[in-house]
Amino acid sequence: MKESEQQHIFDTWLRQYKALLFKVVRAYAFTEFDRDDLFQEITIQVWHSIPKFRHESAASTWLYRVSLNTAMRWSMKEKKHTDGRESIEGLPSAHPLLLQEQATHNDEKLAWLYAEIALLSEVERSLTLLLLDGFSYKEMADMVGLTETNIGVKIHRIKKHLTTQSKKYEHYGV
Repeated sequence: MKESEQQHIFDTWLRQYKALLFKVVRAYAFTEFDRDDLFQEITIQVWHSIPKFRHESAASTWLYRVSLNTAMRWSMKEKKHTDGRESIEGLPSAHPLLLQEQATHNDEKLAWLYAEIALLSEVERSLTLLLLDGFSYKEMADMVGLTETNIGVKIHRIKKHLTTQSKKYEHYGV
């Protein structure tokens, strides 16, 4: 594959699927600095994965898989690096952020949902994001590497958990 062709695909995918990438970033990174880091990590992986894309699935499915796998690896790596270290939250940025969340009104329900998703395990977070984007159990199974039955059980438990949690947080209007 020529680099110009790879660049065209990369630019197109970033333009079309920026929201998808941001959902993954937001679910796995909690500070502005971490979001920037993870977004960079994901885009690097997307760039490297383009020649490996065999068109056996939709580009969005492929990008989800690359993004989720990258986010899970990044998350594990970050946990190792931040154990016992001081947080960099609030320090001035030495460079402009690559990823800027669109300025929108503050939706308390959405904030609550992302806060709850952040508390889930890595796999549960991935499944929740995929479910919210309307992927079938089969597609999720292919992306995450679990059986459809296992996906169904996990999603049932996630929904039950979120329903229970939503009853505790009435101030969010959930």
